[in-house]
Amino acid sequence: MKIPINIPVLGKEEISAVNYVLKSGVLTSAAMNGGKNVQEFEGLVKKFVKSKYAVAVNSGTAALQAALYSLGIKSGDEVIVPSFSFVASANAIASTGAKPVFADVLQENFTINPESVRKKITKKTKAIMPVHLYGHAAFLEELGELARKNDLGIVEDAAQSLGTTLHKKYTGTFFDLGCYSLYPGKVMTSGEGGIVVTNNKKLYDKLLMIRNHGMVKGYDSKIFGLNLRLPEISAAVAKVQIKKLPKFIDVRRKNTMMLSSELSNLDLQTPEERKGEKRNWSLYTIATKKRDSMLEKLHAKGIGAAVYYPIPIHKIPFYNAKSSLPNTDWATKNVLSLPVHPKVSSKDIEFIVKTMREIVNG
Repeated sequence: MKIPINIPVLGKEEISAVNYVLKSGVLTSAAMNGGKNVQEFEGLVKKFVKSKYAVAVNSGTAALQAALYSLGIKSGDEVIVPSFSFVASANAIASTGAKPVFADVLQENFTINPESVRKKITKKTKAIMPVHLYGHAAFLEELGELARKNDLGIVEDAAQSLGTTLHKKYTGTFFDLGCYSLYPGKVMTSGEGGIVVTNNKKLYDKLLMIRNHGMVKGYDSKIFGLNLRLPEISAAVAKVQIKKLPKFIDVRRKNTMMLSSELSNLDLQTPEERKGEKRNWSLYTIATKKRDSMLEKLHAKGIGAAVYYPIPIHKIPFYNAKSSLPNTDWATKNVLSLPVHPKVSSKDIEFIVKTMREIVNG
């Protein structure tokens, strides 16, 4: 594609950081607190999102797993999660032995519907996992009230929303645990990687053990854990990337504003921030009944539009759950994401707008 949907922005600084680690010969660390680059990266994360603690792990999925393990989620428990998300959200729950219970989303911003959550709560429910899809902030105030009334934990799946704020507070930091992804398609990357943030010291101590086979000093596993460690090379890349993150988000915002100003008068649902919200614009996602034909025509022009996600999790063969989720079904048939990443130029935006106008009005 001439204009891909997402592409990592890497420069000489990242290459230099990787070379430094390679020359040092210290590629990872089994120490409880991680290696030098891991610790330095965690410090930068804490400063950026204003959390007390941050634990770097080797994927966004690992971040979700570690968070759930730290809450003691286990077989027989239920965790409510939106079906309109990447399968990792549910898989992390299933990996604990618990059951993912699928809730519907809101058409306005594709995040979990608090009323649907309320209806799904049972005596087995132990937690809610809202997903800040496309970088859109979920309705956290309503979800927090449900959690308090029913004594439930909340794990924020903020994989796509690093840098998004709601009332000047970062997604991922509203409750005990928030999880980010550093996959190449996200707003910043480490190749593969993830982060768990928390303000709870007990959970932090557990997370450190969980990412390292439950060990404290070595060969002394205190609790269940896995090798979820982030390698030093990945941490070195992430250290550079997080310093660039504000600029990355600024460019995404600029591209988004240009798109919306030109597309909002077309027969499309274009994304809008709600009051108090400032998105990272991880993905610019519209909705249209002409989605499939539009996708084909955009690809023919070299525009890397993409569908996230064409199949809801509850209909994936592994889960095959019988759930009535009308907004989820609507979203899977109508959503389409357009490129707004930092390598998209003003001329690219003009070309996307021109093409979209031709398709919609043609």
